[in-house]
Amino acid sequence: MTKSSEAFVRRAEEIAYEPVGAADGLSKGVLVGEEDGAPTLALRRFTLEPGADVPEHTNEIEHEQYVLEGEYVVGIEDTEVTVSTGDVVHIPAGTIHWYRNPNEEAGAFICAVPTGDDEIHLVE
Repeated sequence: MTKSSEAFVRRAEEIAYEPVGAADGLSKGVLVGEEDGAPTLALRRFTLEPGADVPEHTNEIEHEQYVLEGEYVVGIEDTEVTVSTGDVVHIPAGTIHWYRNPNEEAGAFICAVPTGDDEIHLVE
């Protein structure tokens, strides 16, 4: 879709998902982003497959997440929390975080982030 400021509807089957490079079992689909003419907010959907393991990392931007389905573990700094459908997660910029899905069913969440550049740093 080209950059514009016009309203649109994107059907679920039109969203392309791709694996996230540094994570095992995580895929991402951009629902709305800058390339769609959204100047301030990007909306993405992530899927955590059974056994998925996303390493400790930080982002330069904040992100807010809404758990759509499943149950999985979110690590934030020194705390691990099991989240499930309907839970909300806020991760401030620069916060160490990670994900793990030890269950036999996939988990999924919506992630809202400010548009613009984001750099991900893996924690070693």
